[in-house]
Amino acid sequence: MALSRRTVLLSLALSLAAVPAWSASFLAQLDPDKDGTVDLAEAKAAAGKLFDLLDRDKDGTLDARELRGRMSKGEFAAANPDKDGTLDKAEYLAVVETRFRAANPDNDGTVDAREFATPAGKKLLKLLK
Repeated sequence: MALSRRTVLLSLALSLAAVPAWSASFLAQLDPDKDGTVDLAEAKAAAGKLFDLLDRDKDGTLDARELRGRMSKGEFAAANPDKDGTLDKAEYLAVVETRFRAANPDNDGTVDAREFATPAGKKLLKLLK
């Protein structure tokens, strides 16, 4: 059954209207090339900046206190393979990459405002902002 062009456009407009304003505004902050999406390199750049801000004692690692609830205890334990009670930047960025892939179900290599509005996208945002 063929859908009319009007029906398709109306559906698209309604789906875009359902994207929360906060995800669109945050997307603009994370999107230096202004293409309307965030790719993995852009996500890692934002995450690296946040890592540096969260690392208040400037020891190059984040402990659970410095992460301020951005990860559950289980997620923190899984991200900490050396079991030293901290995440270095490489370990943190590995979590960012995992969450990025989860927030990108269409596997196009980018996360858009609608994908950031999903539960997986919101988990990714916790590591970027």
